[in-house]
Amino acid sequence: MSDHTITRRSALIGAGTAGVLGTVAASGLLPASADAVGVAPSAAATAGHPVSRPGADDQRVNALLRKMTLAEKIGQLQLLNTEDLAKTALAGSMPPGGVFSVVGAAKLNALQKLAVENTRLGIPLIFGLDVIHGYTTNFPIPLAQASSFDPGVAVTDAEISAAEARASGITWTYSPMMDVTHEPRWGRIAEGNGEDPYLTSTLAAAKVGGYQGNDYSQANRLAACAKHYVAYGGTEGGRDYNTVDVSIQELHNHYLPPFKAAVEAGVATVMTSFNTVAGVPAHANVYTVREILKNTYGFDGFVVSDYTGIQELIMHGVAGNGADAAALGINAGVDMEMVSTNYVDYARQLLAAGRITQAQINDAVRRILRVKFALGLFEHPYVDEAHEVTAVSAAARAAARTAATRSMVLLKNDGALLPLTGTHKTGRIAVIGPLGNATYDLNGTWTGLGTGSSTTPPVTVVDGIKAAAPSATVTYTAGCGIDSTDTSGFAAARTAAAQADVVILAVGESAAESGEASARSLIGLPGVQEQLVAAVAGAGTPIVAVLFNGRPLTLQPVVDVAGAILEAWAPGVEAGNAVADLLFGKVNPGGKLPVSFPRAVGQIPIYYNHLNTGRPADPLNKYTSKYLDLPSGPLFEFGFGLSYSTFEVSGFALSSTRMNRRHGSIRVTASVRNTSDVAGDEVVQLYIHDPVASIAQPVRRLRGYRRVSLDPQQSTTVSFTLTPADVGFYDNQARFVVEPGQIEVYLGTTSSAPDKATFTVV
Repeated sequence: MSDHTITRRSALIGAGTAGVLGTVAASGLLPASADAVGVAPSAAATAGHPVSRPGADDQRVNALLRKMTLAEKIGQLQLLNTEDLAKTALAGSMPPGGVFSVVGAAKLNALQKLAVENTRLGIPLIFGLDVIHGYTTNFPIPLAQASSFDPGVAVTDAEISAAEARASGITWTYSPMMDVTHEPRWGRIAEGNGEDPYLTSTLAAAKVGGYQGNDYSQANRLAACAKHYVAYGGTEGGRDYNTVDVSIQELHNHYLPPFKAAVEAGVATVMTSFNTVAGVPAHANVYTVREILKNTYGFDGFVVSDYTGIQELIMHGVAGNGADAAALGINAGVDMEMVSTNYVDYARQLLAAGRITQAQINDAVRRILRVKFALGLFEHPYVDEAHEVTAVSAAARAAARTAATRSMVLLKNDGALLPLTGTHKTGRIAVIGPLGNATYDLNGTWTGLGTGSSTTPPVTVVDGIKAAAPSATVTYTAGCGIDSTDTSGFAAARTAAAQADVVILAVGESAAESGEASARSLIGLPGVQEQLVAAVAGAGTPIVAVLFNGRPLTLQPVVDVAGAILEAWAPGVEAGNAVADLLFGKVNPGGKLPVSFPRAVGQIPIYYNHLNTGRPADPLNKYTSKYLDLPSGPLFEFGFGLSYSTFEVSGFALSSTRMNRRHGSIRVTASVRNTSDVAGDEVVQLYIHDPVASIAQPVRRLRGYRRVSLDPQQSTTVSFTLTPADVGFYDNQARFVVEPGQIEVYLGTTSSAPDKATFTVV
């Protein structure tokens, strides 16, 4: 190891692991010459709360484990998804460990009663559900929450969701999703936090803290699940369930940091992903699950498979049958099998054949029991059915509205068209577009699973505008359906536009067009909505486009004709009111994009934190890295967002021009001033670049952000601290290295901020 390398080692590879890592190295996952797995110091300031697990719990776990038969142990490794299957299993010799996707306090209590009172040891079930951005109260989708650049938004969602779900009998959520991705065609981009590992790390850890608190045995907390482990966001072609091919350094620098942050925040469980990593499916990946997650990161919760993920090892082509699949999963360190039953079907014969060990079974069961004890299920297995949450409370509704307003991004505002004030803008308002009177589509993906959430429709855009502007004449014309090819409504839409002072054009995707199994090859407005935009523009009335979508869209047709564009994403139960709050200036938009918007689908992947090439794009030189038919760069870049206020960042300074690479730090400070007469929020963003390194580094990497609220003409000082953890990186032997040399620091209000300072790592 060279003298400029700093490596922290959780565990050296000794005789016990050399064989495993040798096999992994041969597969291309880890270079055979690597002698350790490097771990960076904690890099992100997180809002997570370490879970306190008293030592007595481990004593109780071990005592219970000694009483269990082999059949009872194997049963704990099974997660089922229907009442009937659970009832059948609870009547047998292998009571299951948990049940998911069953809702209703009475149903869950009935199942728990069978587990606690009708089985030999009375081990309670864990009840899981995809509580992604709300249980009964639907908050904005996670991608929208990332636009807030405010971990507090994620915490609020998680705390309210946890309280509602736990009161209704759910004890475990399959959230947060922390798949960093450069692929907007992938429907599941809606469930994550966009393209940056630092932003994702801070928000994922915040959400873990919101779900679990300091003690997730509390009656308003859930056990969280970090998913999908790992690199699912790199799926080829943006197709769900597809393969991923990634280098070691990219795996550690880009995809793993959010999971490391979640483990540091005390996350209770982790879910493996459907994809392969360098040819090895995640559910069979010894390197990523057992070596990195459990050994290096020290994760002490349990790992659950994704839906039939163990069974799918057969289709992946690495297992010949169910027994092979079970052996691969257990050896990799996947503790609980979801839906498919290979563990309970084959574990005994695999033990007899020496293909798995008793120690592996015991470790998996111990991890599962540890989480159940930490949840307090042995003391309080049942829920009070009278407290089940089936309606949105006033407080939860208000919180969802605030979260939605903080999560929207103003992309364009020519001529200060927004906010809408005065009779010349608000006398006659035409709401046009298929999303203008929509309800459940404004919730986005992964909603309707909790009791009450499917019976509480979001506030429509029309209703929100009517409530915000009671003296205005508000009309609504759909123009077309979301996915329709019918253009017969265009004439009425154009007439409505011509008769109005301003058009609110509500366009975008349906809830079903993002999320799982919702990849799109073209990501413009669906159906004939782009034609509708052109038809309405023909009336000559000023247009405010409000976008409802679960992914970045190719928006050039909208940009060409709309005076203002508000990216509302899928805002949740208070959608219409939140949109109106921003349109009429009750709230000043302050969100920023957590993901780049491409100009055309042919640009994908396009993202801010890319590597340079030997021939960076130059419009004056044909032989550089660019397209002939598109300008270079995205339509809207990462970190971009407008406001009704104007801001000035000045006094950008570093505390030193040198940083010791082992224990040094640099303080970065700047002054931010609201130069307008309107109170508002700005997000100050800190990026770094290592221009000369042993492995080419991204042109910029986000290493800090602060969202600040300022009154007119008010100023404040923001500061960030950079450490060796921020300037280092993982090499292709999975070692974290901090190299001497110059580091460039950029500070501003978007990823293209020009202000730069430098310091030297020594």
